[in-house]
Amino acid sequence: MILVVAEQREGKLNRASWEAVAAAQKLAAVAGGAPITVAVAGGSVGAAAAELSGAAVGAVLAIEDPALEPYTADGFVAALAQLTAGLAPSYVLFPHTYLARDFVPKLAAKLDAPLVADVVGIVERGGTPAFTRMIFQGKLAADVVPEGDAPYLITIQAGAFSADSAARGDSAAPVSAFAVSVDAASIRQKPDAPFREAKQAVDLSQAARIVAVGRGIRAQDKLPLAEELARALGAELAASRPICDAGWLPLERQVGSSGQTVAPKLYLALGISGAIQHAVGMKAAKTIVAINKDAEAPIFELADYGIVGDLFDIVPALVKELQR
Repeated sequence: MILVVAEQREGKLNRASWEAVAAAQKLAAVAGGAPITVAVAGGSVGAAAAELSGAAVGAVLAIEDPALEPYTADGFVAALAQLTAGLAPSYVLFPHTYLARDFVPKLAAKLDAPLVADVVGIVERGGTPAFTRMIFQGKLAADVVPEGDAPYLITIQAGAFSADSAARGDSAAPVSAFAVSVDAASIRQKPDAPFREAKQAVDLSQAARIVAVGRGIRAQDKLPLAEELARALGAELAASRPICDAGWLPLERQVGSSGQTVAPKLYLALGISGAIQHAVGMKAAKTIVAINKDAEAPIFELADYGIVGDLFDIVPALVKELQR
């Protein structure tokens, strides 16, 4: 069996949960049609469980306990260890979010289970599933086959699988409660607000449209041009690493191997060459539009639409047309 642990906050599903479901469906196909169960944990998860029941999966489990709200690593590890013991899945998939990075390694240690983190693909190797992850700052891809006894814990990189590609069922999957016992006194953490909720922080992984700028923008005082295009599109503004390293935009807006991984419906790259370190963070976008003066720029290998030209001529024309 394949178990997917979805993520919710205040009853709202993280979009990356659907990406993990899509990954589980791909894994099921590689593993010969293994059944899929989706679980979601928290203080009150009825709405999230009902939404997940629309997926083409075998069952949805709602794990509710007052000790799971607010989130703590201790609480989630205690609950999910009980869930894993009860279901005995072969694979447990998580979206690779800030929450998962916090508690999944601890869960793997408690279960003495292999963990493959930040997976970007699932393939078959010698009759068994292998999990692709990037190494050496995105320069190489390694296909990893976990060893040892199941369960195997897998975290799925944001944007590696499209949330829209997750198959929906012809009828709702059955939803049932899974009872756990979490001792509130054993929880050592007293959490503040999550990092991504910090003032002025932006979670680009949730953006439907992104306008990203690279070194082709030339100077910080040229950024308002990209900001105007982002406003016209109703998009978030992002950047490649050199822009953030220069302090022109905050690090929270960096896309790439050392920044955020995104999968928007539209990614518009302005003056971005498309080096591998940036490409690994945005190549899963549904539609990529690139504007660059260099016709040989690597970004055009990824782009669905490419415009070879000066962004300072093209972007004002785009803004004018969008406003019209």
